[in-house]
Amino acid sequence: MFCTFVSNLCMVRRMATATATATSDFTRLSRLMKQAGLLGRRPGYYRIRLSVVAGLYLGGVAAFFWLGDSWFQLALAVGFAIVFTQVALVLHDLAHRQIFTGRTPSEPLGRVGGNLGIGLAYGWWMNKHTRHHANPNHEDLDPDVSPDVLVWSQEQARNSKGLARRIGGRQAFLFYPLLLLEGLNLHVAGVRALRQPWMKHRALEGALLLAHFVLYLGALAWVLSPGKALAFFAVHQGLFGIYAGCVFAPGHKGMPMVSEGTTLDFLRKQVLTTRNVRGGRFTDIAMGGLNYQIEHHLFPSMPTPNLRLARPIVRAYCQELGLPYHEVGFAASHAEALRHLHHAGAPLRKEARP
Repeated sequence: MFCTFVSNLCMVRRMATATATATSDFTRLSRLMKQAGLLGRRPGYYRIRLSVVAGLYLGGVAAFFWLGDSWFQLALAVGFAIVFTQVALVLHDLAHRQIFTGRTPSEPLGRVGGNLGIGLAYGWWMNKHTRHHANPNHEDLDPDVSPDVLVWSQEQARNSKGLARRIGGRQAFLFYPLLLLEGLNLHVAGVRALRQPWMKHRALEGALLLAHFVLYLGALAWVLSPGKALAFFAVHQGLFGIYAGCVFAPGHKGMPMVSEGTTLDFLRKQVLTTRNVRGGRFTDIAMGGLNYQIEHHLFPSMPTPNLRLARPIVRAYCQELGLPYHEVGFAASHAEALRHLHHAGAPLRKEARP
């Protein structure tokens, strides 16, 4: 609830000056994780998971050509939206070295699965996500809360320009419609990043992205009539954006923001800006373990199946330190995010009044 958000925001400000035991606090927690054996690899789990996801992807491709020019392809488009998001979740684990400890084969597999498989530039996403982990919910340093389209604080709203300024006052109502475009945004952002000097292996990433777009659009044009192809594209890309957004957004959106000049140690920086999403095994699978976002941010290389086991340890440790450990259901997490978006846009609504 908003009261919880305000309470946690006050906690951030109080904790900003209480960092004397910062290193020892996180060191103690790390020691607990090592003693519990939760930092080791889980090769058996990932063999099964990668096999299932790859099998669904290849099976979907085979089904696409088998169905031919049929409106039943729209059901397959829904399935591909799910599979693309599951591939993205596997890429996330690869980037964090949860599956393999080294760059090889993590990066080659990431580029094949990301660039060629789903049209997501692995190098761009890895750079962006690394910066997010270093400074979650930081108004200036976290690219996931940059005010490009949405504003995430009232200060951002006051300083916003362009599209963010035009829609900021109504952004809570536009959040889900905008997610329909998130799949396309991921493609476009990756292509744009190819011009950046920090992007490694630009030629390889660009060639794999081009191959994905040619094969994807070529298959639609070859197998389907123009109307069906357009419908397949809209359903697939729209639901891919919705699903991916609903998986990645609950972890931080609506949690306290951190501004320039606020100093927090690693443990508090991650816990105070992050929320967990309650749920059972289905939630674990659907969200790829990102429902345990607090544990993931504290231990990014911890294999996904171990996050559930780490949760009670981290929660008890936070209670011992007096740190808020925020965990709600899936619907509540989205409600908190929407309330936060509405609150952040208040200056723009006030400005628009006659």
